[in-house]
Amino acid sequence: MAEETNIVLKSTEPSLGDIKIAPEVIEIIVGIAANQIDGVYSMRGTIAKNLTELFGRKKSLGKGVKLDLANDQLNIDVFVYLDYGVSVPKVALMMQEKIKQQLLFMTGLEIIEVNVHVEGVIPEKEVDKLNTDDLFSEKDGEN
Repeated sequence: MAEETNIVLKSTEPSLGDIKIAPEVIEIIVGIAANQIDGVYSMRGTIAKNLTELFGRKKSLGKGVKLDLANDQLNIDVFVYLDYGVSVPKVALMMQEKIKQQLLFMTGLEIIEVNVHVEGVIPEKEVDKLNTDDLFSEKDGEN
């Protein structure tokens, strides 16, 4: 039953048999390619994947990726959070190109669509700067 969900790679050359790829492998390739783009803060994951990652069991590289295989055509949806201050269209376009390029290179699959869904923008954390010259002063002005 699990074999029906695998993606079969078609070859134009004579081969020794079929090559089947599990959808999870495609999700991991897409997740890694998307995370390599500058401006991507993180991928959206399910509660179960986020809790598993929080407790340190394993990092889910395929989180935030949804595959849709219909009529031998592969459509990909990617759900991401971006850093504040980046150009959203520029980052999304770079993600689409990188994902399509990596899947073609690694699997030979032609992708019909790569839809990027920006779920949010994450601002930079502000860190209070420590004055090393005056370590024991209080902020409210009292001595």
